[in-house]
Amino acid sequence: MLDAMMKIMLAHVGGRTRAKEGFDAAVEEYLERCSGFARCATEGFRSETALLERWAKQKGRTVLVLLDSRGRQMTSEAFAEWMGSRRDEGVQEIVFAVGPADGWTDTGRARAQLGLSLGQMTMAHGLARLVMAEQIYRAVTILMGHPYHRGHGKGSS
Repeated sequence: MLDAMMKIMLAHVGGRTRAKEGFDAAVEEYLERCSGFARCATEGFRSETALLERWAKQKGRTVLVLLDSRGRQMTSEAFAEWMGSRRDEGVQEIVFAVGPADGWTDTGRARAQLGLSLGQMTMAHGLARLVMAEQIYRAVTILMGHPYHRGHGKGSS
C-alpha cells in the first residue's frame, strides 16, 4: 500500500489550451480516486525554471520525474513496482512533470531522478497529463491488489 503520508504531485509547465478543461476534469477524477492511498494534487507552472525552483525548495525526500520521450519506458506493472520501491525507501513526495512545448532543457533533465516516456508518439500535453494520472491510479490499484488492473499477460500494460 502507498503510505498515506506520501504525496503525489502531477505538475505541468505551460499555459491553458482549448481542450484543457475536459482533460482537467478527468485528471482530477483519477487523482481523487487515489486519495484513499496517497495525497494527490496537480499544479501548473509558467516555466521550467519555476518548476525547478519550487522543487529545489522542497524539504524531505522528493523525487522529480520528468515526462520525456527520451526517458525510460515501463509497463504498468513495472511502473507500480517503481512507485512501491520509492514508498519503501521513505520518499515523501513524487513530482511527475509534463514539460514545456519545446521539451525539457538539458539542465532540467539533469536535475530529475527519472525521465519517463509514455511512448515515442507525440501527444498533447493535456492528454499526457491524463494518461499519467490514469497510470498513477493504475499503479496504486496494482500495489493495493485492487481488481482495476487486470493485465494481459507478461510484458503488457
